[in-house]
Amino acid sequence: MGNTMRSKLLVISLAMLLASAGSAASAKGCLKGAAVGAVGGYFIGHHPLIGAAAGCVIGHHLANKPASTPHPPANLPTPLPAPSSDEKLKT
Repeated sequence: MGNTMRSKLLVISLAMLLASAGSAASAKGCLKGAAVGAVGGYFIGHHPLIGAAAGCVIGHHLANKPASTPHPPANLPTPLPAPSSDEKLKT
C-alpha cells in the first residue's frame, strides 16, 4: 500500500474514532476541522496527518466556543415613538 493511501486511511480512521468519542457538536467541529486541516496539510507540505490533528483541535475549540450575543434581525420595523403629553390631552 502506498504512502498516500496509508495516510488517507489513517486520517479517515482517526476522524471516525474522534467522531464516536465526543458529543455531537465537538465531533462535528472536529470532523470539519480535520478534513480542512488534512487537505491544507497535504497541499502545504505533504503532512495531512499533522494538518488533520491541528484542524481537529481548532474545529473542536470553535464548535464549543459560546455563541456571541445575537444581533436583532434587520427587517424588524422600528417602534413608534410614545405620544407626547399634548397628544394625550387631545384624546
